[in-house]
Amino acid sequence: MNQEENKYELATFAGGCFWCMVKPFDQWDGVEKVVSGYTGGDIENPTYEQVCSDTTGHYEAVQITFDPSKITYKEILEIFWEQIDPTDAGGQFGDRGSSYQTAIFHHNEEQKQQAEQSKKELQENGPFNQPIVTPILPAKTFYPAEQYHQDYYKKNPSHYQRYNVGSGRAGFIERHWKKA
Repeated sequence: MNQEENKYELATFAGGCFWCMVKPFDQWDGVEKVVSGYTGGDIENPTYEQVCSDTTGHYEAVQITFDPSKITYKEILEIFWEQIDPTDAGGQFGDRGSSYQTAIFHHNEEQKQQAEQSKKELQENGPFNQPIVTPILPAKTFYPAEQYHQDYYKKNPSHYQRYNVGSGRAGFIERHWKKA
């Protein structure tokens, strides 16, 4: 790793369908890249079909490479929370099953502490009355998804938009965060 690469950090989140989790991070200054993939399970190099079978232990996830001098991990956490329903343990919106559950995968003790504090603040300050069920877990190996899943919102903007609305995600974000 050269000096330039050394300034970046990783953040890894599961927020349901990874197609819908790329665009919200991709638009921020300091986010260098967002990769769709799989993590949390024990099967090496899983395929999309394997992960969707809910037999691998993997979540659909995104891994964000960011420059902490431009955007902090705390800010990245805030973006994450505003994309999900952290009270739903069964998946996200129209996508059900363990591969679509939410999670924060911390890469070090500092990220773990910041994630726990962020979760606590969200529970105390709303906008949710139900318990926040998103777990905070140690990062495991991240496997990039197949190429056709990468940057899906750019490659297939019409389908992405229909899916984002049709799944219920866009309406949920609008109702709870006053954003869409």
